[in-house]
Amino acid sequence: MERRQFLSMTLGAVALVAVPASVKAKDFRKSKPNVWTAHAVDDAIKAMYGSSALTMEGVKLTAPDVASNGGAIPVNFSVDKDVKTIAVFQDTNPEAAVVVVEPNKYSVNKYSIKIKMAKSGTITIVAEGKDGKLYAAKKTLDVALGGCEG
Repeated sequence: MERRQFLSMTLGAVALVAVPASVKAKDFRKSKPNVWTAHAVDDAIKAMYGSSALTMEGVKLTAPDVASNGGAIPVNFSVDKDVKTIAVFQDTNPEAAVVVVEPNKYSVNKYSIKIKMAKSGTITIVAEGKDGKLYAAKKTLDVALGGCEG
């Protein structure tokens, strides 16, 4: 019985060591630094993808019409296309880019995040399709006074 426990523990340890080696994340702040310093959404999209020609389909975006707390606005989005990257942008804070996700073939492209917006504005989700097109969705929302500003 002790030999079986030893073997199972050894195999488990080997599996734990192998898993982190297979997980990779691309650092878009290093590879595309202009995305993270762009002040306008169009400029950030161009810096990320080389174009800002958006096809308004394939992406579903839900967020509140009025956010009572600008410090934590719930944003849910999903993509029904085969994509390389998904990026979130907003037009009220000094820098437009919020996050970039690089899904793999096993990803379920449904996301829930919270973002901070200092005032009312527009959230834009852009998904770069493997066909080269930029699929997008936009949502304009109001941030209630007293939300982000106190």
